[in-house]
Amino acid sequence: MNTFTVKAYGTESTTADLKEMNIERREITATDVEIEILYCGVCHSDLHTARNDWGGTIYPAVPGHEIVGKITKVGSEVSKFKVGDLAGVGCIVDSCGHCESCQHDLEQYCLNGFTGTYNGHDKHSGGHTFGGYSQKVVVNSDHVLKIPENLDLAAVAPLLCAGITTWSPLRHWNVGPNSKVAVVGLGGLGHMAIKLAKGLGAEVTLFSRTPGKTEDAKQLGADHVIISTDEAQMDSVKGKFDVIIDTVPYVHDVNPYVTTLNISGTHVLVGYLGGLEPILNTVPMILGRKSVAGSVIGGIAETQEMLDFCGKHNIVSEIEMIRMQEINEAYERMLKSDVRYRFVIDMQSL
Repeated sequence: MNTFTVKAYGTESTTADLKEMNIERREITATDVEIEILYCGVCHSDLHTARNDWGGTIYPAVPGHEIVGKITKVGSEVSKFKVGDLAGVGCIVDSCGHCESCQHDLEQYCLNGFTGTYNGHDKHSGGHTFGGYSQKVVVNSDHVLKIPENLDLAAVAPLLCAGITTWSPLRHWNVGPNSKVAVVGLGGLGHMAIKLAKGLGAEVTLFSRTPGKTEDAKQLGADHVIISTDEAQMDSVKGKFDVIIDTVPYVHDVNPYVTTLNISGTHVLVGYLGGLEPILNTVPMILGRKSVAGSVIGGIAETQEMLDFCGKHNIVSEIEMIRMQEINEAYERMLKSDVRYRFVIDMQSL
């Protein structure tokens, strides 16, 4: 396999800062496209992978799975893209393509495991994949997305993870104009959940622990804000919501939110991986046919649907642009929730 060298930013170990390095990309095959990366969003998953918080990180690690760029080469069998097209790459760069999940455009649930944009098994090189903190990326065209030209390209980047992570459950649970949706947590995921649910026509409420986010939430499109630490306010919305999108990334008590679900309502966890504490009380679930569920990103078709919807309704993320050389400081700020609401790297700085 022929390769070429590109500059990237990555880390060599759990405790090392990210720094400039060279990585190898494969030359395009007949079904590939080569993309010059213009912008790359910064996700909490990037930080967790760089620091091996979840275990299993393969070093050197180059994060980044919210990629927007311009196609510079196309393989001989590629028909849906041409040189010069805008293109996006999200969290998935490959999957088995033949399992039941893949056959139903649910590559994110590939029964044989999808290939992540970074830290995944690279079927071509035999090594591991490198992400979007780099000059270029080469991806099978079936896993490349078309970017609406009317949108701010930098602000599109986080749609490819934060956007689709919240869009997928909204669509799966049939959110529309008659829906009452609540969002728990106002961060990178939460602000996109508000925008997308509102775009779908739902009545949207933010659950927040503090009143300080009320103005921001309403500017983003929330109709109401409920302070989750205020017992009277929580009582006022018991039995109200059809869907709750829970974006909180750490262990927390979901029981108070379950009581705010309507009959047959669903509380969807998209931000937290792990055991629930305190224990989940099934009484309100059984007596109200309520559910606590989970969801992760979306398949390629669903992600394209989301991008097309955002293009039509002019929906993008709220971002703060940074230079590549500022990534380590950005990680520290992310841990303090000191960003409204997503960092995006200007890859020209690399």
